[in-house]
Amino acid sequence: MNRRLTTARLIVALISTPLEEVAIYVIWRWLLPEFDIVLPVSVLIGVMVAWAIFSILLFLFTTQILKRQVTVGLPSMIGAKGKVASSLNPEGLVRIKNELWVSTSTAGTISKGEVVEVIEEDGLKLVVQRTGDRPKR
Repeated sequence: MNRRLTTARLIVALISTPLEEVAIYVIWRWLLPEFDIVLPVSVLIGVMVAWAIFSILLFLFTTQILKRQVTVGLPSMIGAKGKVASSLNPEGLVRIKNELWVSTSTAGTISKGEVVEVIEEDGLKLVVQRTGDRPKR
């Protein structure tokens, strides 16, 4: 995740958390007494501390989640196995993860139904080679 984005999120958290704490105080001081609800100061302090801890943990948790890099697209296909949908001579279609991909064979002609493995990507095409696996019926 971008450091600027983390810094911006931290600044927002540092501004919003005190505002939320003020809102809790306002509710305790003026709104609850309107409904004849009186809570001791210790309850107010406990709620404010709990909310601050929750805010910190939420910030840390979301920062960790946002740092995870999800690989999508062609690079994530390398190592995937699939079945030849139309003969590769050397180019044709391969079905991988229930999707059809334009593919090029490294070993010349590969017949329809054979199992292949993706070894690299070339632009928007997959480069595949035969595997020793038998095709599933």
